[in-house]
Amino acid sequence: MSKQSFHAKLSKEISYALRHAPWEYELELDQEGWVSIQQLLTSLQQSDQWTYVTAEDLQRMIELAEKKRYEINAGKIRAIYGHSVPMKILKKEAQPPKQLYHGSSPLSTISIKEKGLLPMARQYVHLAVDLDTAYSVGKRKNAQPIIWRVDTEKALAEGIKFYRGNEKVWLADEIPYQFLTVYHGT
Repeated sequence: MSKQSFHAKLSKEISYALRHAPWEYELELDQEGWVSIQQLLTSLQQSDQWTYVTAEDLQRMIELAEKKRYEINAGKIRAIYGHSVPMKILKKEAQPPKQLYHGSSPLSTISIKEKGLLPMARQYVHLAVDLDTAYSVGKRKNAQPIIWRVDTEKALAEGIKFYRGNEKVWLADEIPYQFLTVYHGT
């Protein structure tokens, strides 16, 4: 297996462990989603596929990743966003850019107009800082996605909280429809 393939598979395994099913790995995430690197490695190494995985492999996986999904600090690791675990992963409020974007299927339009953007199976609504990212996400749902523009200034003024996911993704608990418009270009 090539190093690139190894790190891609490791990233998928860790994503599942940290974002979706930590109990299957006997991991104890704290309220911000952090877990000891040693606890994660011990759990992974119980599988024949990951017997020899090291902390250096985790660091290299993060460095090689196209998207920043994980972070390491003080001997701990966490997934930055995308959690579907039952416990709420707490995020720190931050000041977002003036506009953010969300790509969705045209079939979601009626629901979004009625309820706004909701996290669905995730803990937070995911918002993109740029149109390319929003289109990329939206195209996973439909070849002709609808791009919603979020007026963060108005939303902030009304008490909506935003959290930084990474350099391309922002998070929110929900975005009411009153802060959304369909993006039609420039």
